[in-house]
Amino acid sequence: MTIPKFAGVSHISFSARDAEACATWWHDVMGFEENARVSGEDWFGIVLLHAPTSTLVEFQQHASNNAEPFDAMRTGFDHMGFRVTDPSQLSEWEEHFQRLEVDHTPTVHADYGSVLTFRDPDKRQYEMFFRPNHP
Repeated sequence: MTIPKFAGVSHISFSARDAEACATWWHDVMGFEENARVSGEDWFGIVLLHAPTSTLVEFQQHASNNAEPFDAMRTGFDHMGFRVTDPSQLSEWEEHFQRLEVDHTPTVHADYGSVLTFRDPDKRQYEMFFRPNHP
């Protein structure tokens, strides 16, 4: 069995009580610069880039967030994205996940990129992610 390839981690996304405050902190403390703003039906996110390392982090603020602080004793984070360099690789991964009966959703194409979402046994979310001109 051949395992499909991926090119590295695309981004790390964290749920936040206040995405603006988190983005400001990462800018001021870690030197990240705002790269993009993205949104869905009931969430918005601020994507930050650490240019020297091409590291992307995102802070997503969900409408249903109850503003409770993060608790390291609880399972979870928003998701982690693995970058693929060609959108056709998403099909390879989708077939791979089907073969192994991995919990996943079909690839979604949106303005901000193409994503194949999958979950581990604890239901943590990960993505195979293609974005044109990914930094």
